[in-house]
Amino acid sequence: MLLRSLVSTSAAVAEASGRLVKIGHLAALLRALAPEEVDIAIGFLSGEPRQGRMGLGYSTIWQAKTTAVADTPTLTLIDVDEIFTRISGARGAGSAGERSRLLRDLLRKATREEHDFLARLLVGELRQGALEGVLLEAVARASNISSSTVRRAAMMAGALAPVAHAALVDGEAGLQRFAIQIFQPVQPMLAQPAADLDEAWTTIAHDLALEWKLDGARIQVHKADDDIRVFTRNLRDVTAAVPEIVESVRVLSVREAIFDGEVIALKPDGSPHDFQVTMQRFGRKLEVERLRAELPLVPFFFDCLYVDGASLIDESQERRFNALDAAAGSLVVPHRIRPTKDEAKTFLDDTLARGHEGVMAKALGASYEAGRRGQNWLKIKAARTLDLVVLAAEWGHGRRKGWLSNLHLGARDPVNGAFVMLGKTFKGMTDQMLAWQTEKLLALEISRDDYTVYVRPELVAEIAFNGVQESPHYPGGLALRFARVKAYRPEKTAAEADTIDAVRQIRSR
Repeated sequence: MLLRSLVSTSAAVAEASGRLVKIGHLAALLRALAPEEVDIAIGFLSGEPRQGRMGLGYSTIWQAKTTAVADTPTLTLIDVDEIFTRISGARGAGSAGERSRLLRDLLRKATREEHDFLARLLVGELRQGALEGVLLEAVARASNISSSTVRRAAMMAGALAPVAHAALVDGEAGLQRFAIQIFQPVQPMLAQPAADLDEAWTTIAHDLALEWKLDGARIQVHKADDDIRVFTRNLRDVTAAVPEIVESVRVLSVREAIFDGEVIALKPDGSPHDFQVTMQRFGRKLEVERLRAELPLVPFFFDCLYVDGASLIDESQERRFNALDAAAGSLVVPHRIRPTKDEAKTFLDDTLARGHEGVMAKALGASYEAGRRGQNWLKIKAARTLDLVVLAAEWGHGRRKGWLSNLHLGARDPVNGAFVMLGKTFKGMTDQMLAWQTEKLLALEISRDDYTVYVRPELVAEIAFNGVQESPHYPGGLALRFARVKAYRPEKTAAEADTIDAVRQIRSR
């Protein structure tokens, strides 16, 4: 397939306002792909080439842009993919220059529209509305397979591209191999915020369980006898960084298991360290033993997805709790099954007194919805927070001169993949945080003016706030009241940020 076809489809999807129209455009393109083109097309349409960032910095990409473009489209998807692979494989002395040369040669062969598409793809600015959910629905339509079947396979695989290939090439039978299995991490189930225990009772009714809501790092641990592997919420293998977690799971009597949970660093009195402190254990590849001695991690498991050859994904939450208690013993997060309202209030007060964020409320009859955020898991925190994306930052004044300080915050628009600005904040930042975010945001810079640095929307921050108010100053018509930075969440992607719909629901309450 010519790259032109995909670029034209991308433009049509970006211009379409309706979800069904977007799905229709994408499905038509997917049906026309050759088997060897499916993975390439899915990567391009989702804004993530299968080679990753390829060692290309922002300046390298934009310096390679050229006014000499082709008049006639000749590039194919495979042509581009092969050049991306060569760029990614450049190593050693002179590799930066070789990558730049390869990219420049590629862009000269592209038409004006293709040139623009490739440049935006490589710098992560491709905003075309082809979110994974829309792409998934398009794969389902193109392959004549139910969207629930495709979605389940993608959750088990941890990625859409291999599932799309199997669906489009082999049909529904090809999806049978995407089942939960040891050492193949699955996308984690996610929670919706709830204002308080009363809202949880209204949403889930009385058939619920409560557990500690920890401000730690999400992990998924796979065990097969003495072989243990630990994955993050982004499905990255971090086993080498957390040897104490491996040791604590290895001694469990269960032979095979997949546990879902969190790890957290605790102070000597048992209260939790801040999230950023816990995350120090995941940011360094060296000195693991020294860090372990200084900042030991404690696992708290709250779900069991697989045990001794049997998948528990479709079992009820209560059945999974029972399996977890039997398999993980003392490593299970403290929880209460079907508490009364008075017992729930006491449990919440005790959890907060221990320094934790709040509690999770879970529907005991619900299955594990891998990769989904729904009403069966609700998070109840002492202070209301949202996970928002940093869109830009303004240079500070006075003692903050030289640091990027005032953050522009955006919520995700689930329809078109853009971000809706909700206001700014310079509050809640320590000097250490200011220094870190300045370095991080400058690395994400896409443009600037005299006062503001605009960045790729990738960095997620947990923002505490007192309320939501109407505002004529922002496109979404809403702004946060007394917003302040609680923590950065580098383990989360922009696609996991809270949506503008969630903000509107908070406003409507």
